[in-house]
Amino acid sequence: MESTVKKYQQRFRKVKEEMEKWDNFQSRLVSQFRNASSIIDRLQMIRESNNYGSLNCVGGIADVVMRKQMESLQTILISINKTLDEFQGIVMILERMHRDGKQLVQGGGSNHLTAKQLQQRVGIKPCLADCLDGLMILRDMHRSEYLLKSSLVSALPALVLKPSSSDLAALQQLLVDQPNIPREEVQFIFDIIFAEEIC
Repeated sequence: MESTVKKYQQRFRKVKEEMEKWDNFQSRLVSQFRNASSIIDRLQMIRESNNYGSLNCVGGIADVVMRKQMESLQTILISINKTLDEFQGIVMILERMHRDGKQLVQGGGSNHLTAKQLQQRVGIKPCLADCLDGLMILRDMHRSEYLLKSSLVSALPALVLKPSSSDLAALQQLLVDQPNIPREEVQFIFDIIFAEEIC
């Protein structure tokens, strides 16, 4: 039993590394999203020729500026999609860890653990049920957050056609908040799993 808990703790160390990557990708995505939002926000102004003043004497200036802005936006959207792929990669790792974790306790035949055995504790080490539940919760949180991020990003192209500063601000705030990942809950899970190392 104790050796199985140690195997889980190794998995959680890997999960912790993935959480650090997630935070880095989050910072990158917020920055990319802000850049895309800035371009989308000024598209309406760029479209109106009376905003160019004396530059209107330069033939096709509005079209050139619009084309350059759209090229920049396209580049940013490609970068955003690459960042989303990084998030998806972490979600897949968490799914695999949870699946492998379930196999650790399910085993085959006589190795199958009962509910009572899953709840059994060795000193202050976590029980196997805590380990399994922790992996499942972390997987679910990050999968939900990844799906939310994907849907927020997919809303950007629609705003190119009909820019709205308030909609962009709301989407950006949702992205910054990461509503599906309560930090204190994540920390609580790690505190349970590594209790004996904290003491």
